[in-house]
Amino acid sequence: MTAKSAMDLVKEAKQGIENLTPQQVQEELNSGNATLIDIRESEELQQTGKIGNSVHAPRGMLEFYADPSLPYHKPEFSRDKKIILHCASGGRSALAAQTLQQMGYTNVAHMDGGIKAWKEAGLPVTGS
Repeated sequence: MTAKSAMDLVKEAKQGIENLTPQQVQEELNSGNATLIDIRESEELQQTGKIGNSVHAPRGMLEFYADPSLPYHKPEFSRDKKIILHCASGGRSALAAQTLQQMGYTNVAHMDGGIKAWKEAGLPVTGS
């Protein structure tokens, strides 16, 4: 078996998940039927700000926050709403969306291009 690079894994993940543009994410959020999860590290939020009502869940804790059987579970990880993940540029969120699918989440997507694409689209961030 040939070893895969991180970018190989990201490319594979993107083929099996829903990839949304920043504008599509904004529409989903406006509908009130989606939760945006920011999986970047705390330092990244301080450096570049965050998107409005996004929920912070660092990538390293994602599976624990998403598992309702654990004490770490966060109620924002509800299967009743669409879960949209984002990171800085879209690599980590693609892998994370794939992971949530493996955990049984069926209504999950990621924002392709991450907060970088969000800012380039002229959409607002707070605290930057």
